[in-house]
Amino acid sequence: MQVAVLSDIHANRHALEAVLEDVERSEASEIWCLGDVVGYGADPNDCTELIRRHAAICLAGNHDLAVTGALSLDDFSRGAALAARWTQEVIAPEPLAWLSDLRAAGDRAGVRLYHGSPRDPVWEYVLSALLADLCLDATPAEVTLIGHSHVALAFHRLEGESATGERRRSDEEPAALAGRRWLLNPGSVGQPRDGDPRAAWLLLDLEAGTAAWRRTTYDVDGAAAAIRAARLPDSLAERLQYGQ
Repeated sequence: MQVAVLSDIHANRHALEAVLEDVERSEASEIWCLGDVVGYGADPNDCTELIRRHAAICLAGNHDLAVTGALSLDDFSRGAALAARWTQEVIAPEPLAWLSDLRAAGDRAGVRLYHGSPRDPVWEYVLSALLADLCLDATPAEVTLIGHSHVALAFHRLEGESATGERRRSDEEPAALAGRRWLLNPGSVGQPRDGDPRAAWLLLDLEAGTAAWRRTTYDVDGAAAAIRAARLPDSLAERLQYGQ
């Protein structure tokens, strides 16, 4: 079975629609979403509807939990809090109810899924080998998927050794998963933070035991214009073109 893994969509309809078209052209039979369907972008209703329709499983991210009221906006940056308040004003009752039912951790086909990490499913950013080691200690799964950091990366660990890892690019060969344990992050669909403005996602082949990182070009200017039209902070629009 091949799976398309998406994370951190952040209400960026332009990016999500482009990725879904890319996924349709792939061999993926399911879509798994690691959370933050809503957040910094201007299309929370459209993105929620698309993920509800296409994803076999979806987790709650911290921005989703902020919009539903499960997390205090005091825990967020000014821009994130403003976007969450705006989203609370415009989101329809049905997608809001759907978001309220999501959880930040799950499992499917023997793979563990977390928005943040196995140690803290909501908040922990896993960007170092040291943290990856601690997270691999906290889950028994051979393959664990994480989001939240907006960075496409892979950490792995051989038995008896420490974890190692690196950022991943779409022009690299797929990672061969056999023989070691993995912590994989697909990167962000709606707001990448690794210097590449293209939407990021992961194609996971559970039968072949491979993981391939993909990037999809989308209408960045259109997404930025939608943010500005919604009168959200301009910085949320500006950063899209830089992948930051």
